[in-house]
Amino acid sequence: MTRDVTIRGAGIFGLSVAWACVQGGARVKIVDPAGVAAGASGGIVGALAPHVPDQWNAKKAFQLDSLLAAQDFWAGIEAAAGRPTGYTRAGRLQPLADEAAVALARAREAGAREVWKGRATWRVAGEPASALVPDSPSGLWVVDTLSAHLHPRQACTALAAALEAKGVRILPEGADEGAVVWATGWQGLEEMTARHVRLVGTGVKGQAALLGHAAPGVPQVFANGVHVIPHLDGTTAVGSTTERTFEAPDTTDAQLDTVIAAARAAVPALADAPVLERWAGVRPRSRSRAPMLGPHPFRPGHYLANGGFKIGFGMAPGVAGAMADLILTGVDRIPGDFHPERCL
Repeated sequence: MTRDVTIRGAGIFGLSVAWACVQGGARVKIVDPAGVAAGASGGIVGALAPHVPDQWNAKKAFQLDSLLAAQDFWAGIEAAAGRPTGYTRAGRLQPLADEAAVALARAREAGAREVWKGRATWRVAGEPASALVPDSPSGLWVVDTLSAHLHPRQACTALAAALEAKGVRILPEGADEGAVVWATGWQGLEEMTARHVRLVGTGVKGQAALLGHAAPGVPQVFANGVHVIPHLDGTTAVGSTTERTFEAPDTTDAQLDTVIAAARAAVPALADAPVLERWAGVRPRSRSRAPMLGPHPFRPGHYLANGGFKIGFGMAPGVAGAMADLILTGVDRIPGDFHPERCL
């Protein structure tokens, strides 16, 4: 018998869970008054980068599996949608500031060999051959081959197109049918906080910019606390801020100017790149900082997929598959720390 599923929220978690449910044979509709990727999922940065390979735990293992699954996940969406997501697994460069940073990076190099098991590498290297190389005081960089990036707005638009090609309706309003999944972002976290005795989660604002610099296919950069993402469409994104208090969710200000200046200082190739777009949005951060996946704690019989914060796109393939398994077959392979009752 075909299972009906209603997804509330058309951001990255809602769309990806819908995709996995459709792949599992469900009949799905998505309801979002604001439309596809209207919040943080409609952003411009898109760093899919791993946690450091030490102090290994279930969250890091889940993220590793998701990052490794991402290439096939996004390739399937591009094939169904007939449009790009901007996905590429081009790796990442990180400059090392001093001897202490080099020693720590070498320890993590050994950790990556143990836990990544040859599926990707983390190594300390001399100056890499890339069009975007950040300055490094030590003359050494971390080069990893697990990191990938995509264009969030393009990825969500492609996901929506792939879903519609499979007959999924994306509606501004509609009644619940079948299993209901709440993937409503930071507003959903704040709604749960209002029902609880303490913080469940909240929104954290981020600002980013899109620069007119073409370096498609080269590794992303993390330097000076800033992500530099060379998109396949010939633009380069830089971001972002972390603002726990803010007046408006979608406006930019001098804090973004600081991010742009830090990116230009870290990567000389960006010095004269024009600013094409300034963007701001609010990301959903749970109190535990982990995604919240599983039975909804305040809506009996419903499900929750929220709290992606800075790793939502990287976690999306894993979140989608685990949630679809739970909803369609009752098989729970969600890490314990992600279960909503553990996050309250």
